[in-house]
Amino acid sequence: MGSSVTPLVDVAWLAERRNDPQVIVADCRFALTDDGEPPAGAEHIPGAVFFDLERDLSGSLGKYGGRHPLPDVDKLAETLGRRGISRSATVVCYEDQPGQGAARLWWLLRWLGMENVALLDGGFRAWVAAGQPVSTTPVKRDPVSFVPDVQHQMMAPLDEVRSMVKEGRGLLVDVRAPERYRGETEPLDPVAGSIPGAVNYPWMETITSEGFYKDKETLARQFASLPVGNDTVIYCGSGVTACYTLLALEALGRSGARLYPGGWSEWCRLPEDERPEPAK
Repeated sequence: MGSSVTPLVDVAWLAERRNDPQVIVADCRFALTDDGEPPAGAEHIPGAVFFDLERDLSGSLGKYGGRHPLPDVDKLAETLGRRGISRSATVVCYEDQPGQGAARLWWLLRWLGMENVALLDGGFRAWVAAGQPVSTTPVKRDPVSFVPDVQHQMMAPLDEVRSMVKEGRGLLVDVRAPERYRGETEPLDPVAGSIPGAVNYPWMETITSEGFYKDKETLARQFASLPVGNDTVIYCGSGVTACYTLLALEALGRSGARLYPGGWSEWCRLPEDERPEPAK
């Protein structure tokens, strides 16, 4: 039954396909234990495999790349294959509160060439509230081969962002909270502020207090003034919550914007001589 999916699916869609071997559920809620497993006895959607933001969905920290650098392609492909995911599968990612990393996994899978990837709207809370079954049984899927086909056009590296600032071209979109964008506060990085020339479209304003994406009509109004194309680059603090905005745009059929993975956490740590003078 595994088939093409929209970027967002609801509980009813997943419940109908829960036993389809081609539909793999990916749980992005937990910080894994030292042995790479979720906490013992943790409830999850039956059959779900686990991904940890720090361990699985980020690379090693270095001078560049920000707080959550993109993972090494080959290492991520090996992790996916070990979880039983191939490029021909359909993957539905979920969490229990927006921002934990489900949209980051959605973006990474698309970046590696997967077509059928979705986020479960409302996450684990919506699944439980609908009376759907949960399990505490650890999940082990047979390993498969994941052969990546990297979609380089989906990502804007640091050098590209520097050129955009220096030349005054394209559009940088900062999706952090307005007070962080304005430089009034910075809870995570050593310097407050935003990349010169960026505009602010806070990612959390696309999601309701119950953890669902807002309806398409509301989202369309929120993004009506945002041009989307290859010269639009979305960033956040470290390349995680920006993926929620990219998913919202994709759900509206407005694909083409790119992710700057390093985000503010990379930019603010650049030495002064590595920051370009903004175009006048």
